[in-house]
Order: sequence, then C-alpha cells, then structure tokens
Amino acid sequence: MKKSVKQKNLEKEIMHKLDGKSLEIAKYVFEDEEIQTIHDYANVVSIKRLGFNDHGPVHMRKTALNSLTMFGLLAENKIRFSLETEGMGTLEDSKIAVLIASILHDIGMTITRADHEFLSVALASPIIDRILNEFYQDIIPQRYILKSIILEGIFGHMASKQIHSLEAGLVLIGDGCDMEKGRSRIPILLSNGAKVGDIHKYSANSIEKVFILAGKSKPIRIEVKMNSNVGFFQVEEVLYPKINSSSIKNYIELYAGVIDEDLKKYL
Repeated sequence: MKKSVKQKNLEKEIMHKLDGKSLEIAKYVFEDEEIQTIHDYANVVSIKRLGFNDHGPVHMRKTALNSLTMFGLLAENKIRFSLETEGMGTLEDSKIAVLIASILHDIGMTITRADHEFLSVALASPIIDRILNEFYQDIIPQRYILKSIILEGIFGHMASKQIHSLEAGLVLIGDGCDMEKGRSRIPILLSNGAKVGDIHKYSANSIEKVFILAGKSKPIRIEVKMNSNVGFFQVEEVLYPKINSSSIKNYIELYAGVIDEDLKKYL
C-alpha cells in the first residue's frame, strides 16, 4: 500500500495515544488494504469528480486524531463515556468505538456527497464486523454493542440527525475540527472557475491552525486561528453548528480569531 508521509505521520500520532487492544486495532486498520483503497477512492470522488475538499485517508486520520485527543481530555477529567455509564462497556471499548468510527466515517464519499453519512453506514458495516470478529472473538454481546455505537458515530458526523452518546459526539466534533487550509488546497488548485460552494473552500483556506487543548472552565478548549475574517464563515457555519448539536457541547470552550487579534468566544 502506498501512503503519503502525512498519512504515516498521522498514524504515528494516533498510535501514540493508544495502548493495549486499541493500539492493536489501529495497527490492523492502518495495514488493511481494503480500508486504504476505499480511503484513496473517496478522495478521487470527492476532489476530482465532485470538486469538494479532502475526504480521504488524511482527513479520516485527522478526524481520528482530533477525536482521540478530545477523548483523552475528557478521560483526564474523569468524564465517563456512554458505554461506561450504561454499564455496557469499558473505557477501552469507548476508545475503540471512537477510533473505528472516525476512520470509517466518510467512506460513503466513494459514492456521492448527498447523504454520504448513510452510505458510509452501509459500506462500513461489513468492515466493522470483520474488525470486531478479529479482536472480540469470544465476546459476542460486546461485538453487537460496539458495532451499534460505531455506526452512531458514522451516522451522526454531519449533524443532520440527533446523536446521544458521548462517543458519537467526539467523532462529530473531531470531523468538524479538520478545517485547516491544507484540506482545501487541492480543490482550489484544480478550480476552473467560480461555482456554488466556493465560499467553503476559500473560508477553509483561511484557517491556519485548529488547536485542541485543555480548557480552563471546561475539559476541552478549541481555538481556531485564521489569516482573514472569511474564516469566521467556516467557524460559524460548519464547526459551531456541529458543536451546538453535539452530545459533548457542555464540555467544550470554543474561541476563534485572526492571528494577532483578540479571539472571539463562542462557548
């Protein structure tokens, strides 16, 4: 499998946040030829055919890294995840669910953009079965429970439908935080003229960096730094609505602003 340097670096960062079974699953997923092929083709459809931004291997790994970073901040603050509070799983199970959902959330882009979250659910289902059968061979009830919460994370990443678990909320916000300018670079280079939707590309291209940090009054602080005011469109029309509808909203501080200017507080 041919991987970019950026993919490989993101994989290292992700694995640094894992141990035990979650680390074993990450290694398995990152070496899986089917998943890599689907990720690569999702970008072909998204960028070359449809003219959207990155929805491929780098984006899905970045989403996983973002989600797991926030997972760690919640865990450090003794926040119990949905599987734990419901008595249906462990902290490790929740981490595994977040990892797998993040890595598979956009594979529906291999078909089309419209309702791709539902297409991702259909395409991901047999892959999830294969992964869980490999690592939860003798724990049949846990396989069903984990599959359900993984599918919720995939289903819910567009904020088009209400989600309820903290695990799914992390995937939703992890996806929304991948909004730095590198993600829109290729569509801009390939652009052949103005068209509907370009504001998303150009606003994303103004986002220099998204920081996920420990918060002061809440466990998670998200800071969005931009090089021009057009970036506020990306924050207010993409990221903020996702956070506002997320099951982890109460744990997040959100700030955004132009570099070297005061940050605007949203949450």
